[in-house]
Amino acid sequence: MQDGRPIRIAAAGDIHASEQERARVVEAFAGLDPGIDLVLLAGDLTTCGDPDEAAVLADACRGLAMPVFAVLGNHDWHLNRTHEVVAVLTDAGIRLLDRSSMRFGLRGTEIGVVGLKGFVGGFPDYVLPDFGEPLLRQVYAETSEDVVALDRELEAVEDCDVRIVLLHYAPTTTTLDGEPLGIWPFLGSDRLAGPIADRRPDIVLHGHAHAGAFEGFIGPVPVYNVAIPVTGRDFWIFELAGRERPRAERPAEARAE
Repeated sequence: MQDGRPIRIAAAGDIHASEQERARVVEAFAGLDPGIDLVLLAGDLTTCGDPDEAAVLADACRGLAMPVFAVLGNHDWHLNRTHEVVAVLTDAGIRLLDRSSMRFGLRGTEIGVVGLKGFVGGFPDYVLPDFGEPLLRQVYAETSEDVVALDRELEAVEDCDVRIVLLHYAPTTTTLDGEPLGIWPFLGSDRLAGPIADRRPDIVLHGHAHAGAFEGFIGPVPVYNVAIPVTGRDFWIFELAGRERPRAERPAEARAE
């Protein structure tokens, strides 16, 4: 806690920006509390990965006083024009993380953000093995690269006061309750949980599972599914104070207010 108050984070996933959604997206970012220190976007920034859709989000974020970090999601890859999407977003000041990390100072606190999309692979009883057809083994290998990168980048920010992991795909089943069991292998992989359990960041944020649960865990590490269909809000606000557990009310409680 610095200056008598915690670090305040506004987080959202699955924004699905498009020209048709311009008013909603622009209004959401324009309404951010000036006291927010950091904005984190957990993938599916666009509807289909069109650079024109990315421009809607770029226009909404351009000129914001607080830093904005983001990872891509599966929707952002649909047209396979990610280089153009990233160029549009970075031109507006959005920091895209892709198996990478960034550290920066904020009111005397050293913040480390590790970001990657993640990938599929499944969870206990629903696991894709490293066996069989070459195409399926390529899927396994892709997730393996994510696991290696996640561990490497968490080590790179090990000495930061606050360490955050930003994903799109889920690293745990604890935030998937509500989703049909049959699609769990396509919602993430608990192989991503290994580096998180070992390195113990302060908080993990992801999206993708629209019908999943808001709050979960990997050992003592809190994990939150901040997909907008789950939270029911444009942004969910978290407060982080050093190594203390983040403060966040539950979406069900918020909707009842």
